[in-house]
Amino acid sequence: MRASSRRLLVRPWLWPVAAVALLLPALVALPAAHGAAGSGCSVGYTVNEWTGGFTAQIKVTNNGPAVNGWRVVWNYQGDQKITSGWNATVTQTGTAVTAADAGYNAALATGGSADFGVQGTWSSADPTPSAFALNGTACTANGTPPTSNPPTTPPTTPPTTPPTTPPTTPPTTPPTSAPPAGCSGAVICSGFEDQTGSAPSGQWTTAAPDCSGSGTATVDTSVAHSGSRSIRVDGHAGYCNHMFVASTQDLSSVGPTVYVRMWVRHTTALPTAHVAFVSMPDSSQSGKALRIGGQNGALQWNRETDDATLPAQSPAGVALSTPLPTGSWQCLRFAIGTTSPNLETWLNDQDVAGLRVDGVPTADIDQQWLSRTTPPRPTALRFGWESYGTGDDTLWFDDVAVGTSPIGC
Repeated sequence: MRASSRRLLVRPWLWPVAAVALLLPALVALPAAHGAAGSGCSVGYTVNEWTGGFTAQIKVTNNGPAVNGWRVVWNYQGDQKITSGWNATVTQTGTAVTAADAGYNAALATGGSADFGVQGTWSSADPTPSAFALNGTACTANGTPPTSNPPTTPPTTPPTTPPTTPPTTPPTTPPTSAPPAGCSGAVICSGFEDQTGSAPSGQWTTAAPDCSGSGTATVDTSVAHSGSRSIRVDGHAGYCNHMFVASTQDLSSVGPTVYVRMWVRHTTALPTAHVAFVSMPDSSQSGKALRIGGQNGALQWNRETDDATLPAQSPAGVALSTPLPTGSWQCLRFAIGTTSPNLETWLNDQDVAGLRVDGVPTADIDQQWLSRTTPPRPTALRFGWESYGTGDDTLWFDDVAVGTSPIGC
């Protein structure tokens, strides 16, 4: 009995040790449980950057329970400023960004994904964000599990009536008939046959509006669309290496629609970064430029004041534009409304759906463009090359015309 009693006296001392031993596996498992919480979502952030600007395509995947209504938050570590977004309502306060669903893409089943994007500017740095959260849950970011608390940016008030239907496809019907190709009587009508020297002269002059670098412009007698002369521009990568040929003709009274036709030939496919080959000073932007060029490999319009693009640089928007073929002459025409926001663009007489503004906002096309309601008022025509990041190109321009009525190819 004494031996038994002695064993009973000893056992109370063993209970705390046994309890710790039993709890130890659970305590060791706690970090894994924290990681599992982060695996409830993942975010892929793919950036396309050029000097002073960027777009980012973002994909959020819900690995947790199904949700109806989502909000993704993150913080920038650089001085990025978002100017527009697509497939989401995007707001920014300081470095904190919130992207809320657009209504039609609010439902995320388990394993379901939503794609959206942003466009913005930067000055000193554009690092990729390292932490994201979906509805308050930390997400794996670009394959890296979360290592800290998720961003908790308080959301700004979303619009009270978010869109409830997916974006509609704009009409793509081309013009019923092409306008005549002749430009006699137009404000500008030039095949450059009057050029006698190697440098543009007469009603044409060279221009490097911002800074001067290695870009050049010459009269070329070996390549032409018609006749025996064209203007050749050798443009190089980097903002200062731009070069334009500018008309001395004042266009400030041309309207109410400004019609432009030109033939252009170039050697290098439009790059991913932003470039421009037409730049029109715009009095509605206090002289800043209304530009047509390219981004993400396709033609785009760009407004210098707010860096708005047409179409939006989402995959769906870019798909509604078109590349500018290389190695052959292409007829580019556009019509700019000066009393309304209307804008139309044709390549070889084919209406380009993604390069059209009709006053009715269309997702992935002109929503951000219509955020500015003042119609453009071009005052001059410049053509050439300007690269805001990477991209050299050699281009030829011929048979350039500007008038108050449509001018065909």
